[in-house]
Amino acid sequence: MTTREFGDIELRRVREFVWEIPQTGEMNAPARVLASEALLEQIGQDKTLEQLRNATHLPGIANHAICMPDGHQGYGFPVGGVGATDTVDGCISPGAVGYDINCGVRMMTTNLTYEDLQGKEEELVNALFEAIPSGLGGGGVVKGDAETIDDILERGMQWALDEGYATEDDLAHCEDEGFRDDARPEFVSQKAKDRGRNQIGSLGSGNHFLEVQRVTDIYRDDVAEKFGLEADQIVVLIHCGSRGLGHQTCTDYLRRIEKEHKDLLDELPDKELAAAPAGSELAEEYYGAMCAAINFAWVNRQLIMHRTREVFADVFDRDWRDMEMRLLYDVAHNIAKKEVHTVDGEERELYVHRKGATRAFPAGRPELPPAYADVGQPVIIPGSMGAGSYVLRGGDESLTLTFGSTAHGAGRLMSRTKAKQEYWGETVREELREQEKIYVKAQSGATVAEEAPGVYKDVDEVVRVSDELGIGDKVARTFPVCNIKG
Repeated sequence: MTTREFGDIELRRVREFVWEIPQTGEMNAPARVLASEALLEQIGQDKTLEQLRNATHLPGIANHAICMPDGHQGYGFPVGGVGATDTVDGCISPGAVGYDINCGVRMMTTNLTYEDLQGKEEELVNALFEAIPSGLGGGGVVKGDAETIDDILERGMQWALDEGYATEDDLAHCEDEGFRDDARPEFVSQKAKDRGRNQIGSLGSGNHFLEVQRVTDIYRDDVAEKFGLEADQIVVLIHCGSRGLGHQTCTDYLRRIEKEHKDLLDELPDKELAAAPAGSELAEEYYGAMCAAINFAWVNRQLIMHRTREVFADVFDRDWRDMEMRLLYDVAHNIAKKEVHTVDGEERELYVHRKGATRAFPAGRPELPPAYADVGQPVIIPGSMGAGSYVLRGGDESLTLTFGSTAHGAGRLMSRTKAKQEYWGETVREELREQEKIYVKAQSGATVAEEAPGVYKDVDEVVRVSDELGIGDKVARTFPVCNIKG
């Protein structure tokens, strides 16, 4: 049996790309890392494996705690981590969801080709940057009063539809149709609502972006056709989350757990795993508040997409409908959902925590929209702004191996602080334009440095592992043309 050691953690190779930390001591389950040798070496360089092992101490955790091939150190629970806990005897953990609740991605297709865009790249990137609010602070497409915020939190993209920012087709191509009916705005604090009031329809900062891309490769013609993808096509990728509202919601419940469930907190090896017992008042309130923040994030991305359609209409002097600017799909990260999965031969309802991981249901799951019911859920995996991104579909092995999940991106190799020491933003921007013909616009050079291509793992390798394990199957690859960041 092949083994690898990282500090006091030993991993045993179960089969190709599957490594296990055996259950010992007070662990409630084993832990598994899905990675190639090269990716495992990178994953083992920070506290990811220690955090993954710690996650197995969560009450009611089922099967395994899992780390995806893009995994890296996070707050308490690793980014790229999946943990499913029993909704009756287990717990729900804000630490295993993360601060940016429903930080997700959506892809919009068009009937434009790369040739249509050539010569307009600079005009387009400047227009998008001007029209779409970005950066650390406030500013949004709409300003919400108290009634608007509550309506968005409760109704999600149905609010955007009623207000003219979305179409029925948009809702039909969003995870959960852009609406969590478990949302409870009353459990979101006033401070969180106030932070979100001026950020409805904004990218934020950090790794959030809007990227215009061209489709470079098709791997599964039949699935690509169902997804509306073809070679040389222009698509738009949007990556952002619930902004200050989601961050404050996570903070509020972490502080409450410290006060109200200190006994459980003291039993966990890391207080950053903070969890509330299933069935407790706090667990129910957090779930309602989290679902409300999920709705907020979907509206946030929808408003950015609405503004993007308007920009394309101006730049190309055509109605966006004539350019067939349609939502392919919107997928959520940083989320915990009640889902039914088979555990030890029995169906159980679980809180499936996906922190920096993507739901990847195969064909046949009832949660899938009708358009994709027979091919599987679209999965969108962004690379760095100097590398390709991928569209996958939920793989047949995902339910068995990962509670229907796969990776969410390339995964960081380098901290933001180190990135700013290693890279100079303007140099990165110039090299991308000269060498790759990628036009980047950002609020600051520091943001570009933090997101330099060398800061991330090899997305091709991450996707290769997903594809070969059968948890997320390659459908198409895209490459950046224009990118705006906060």
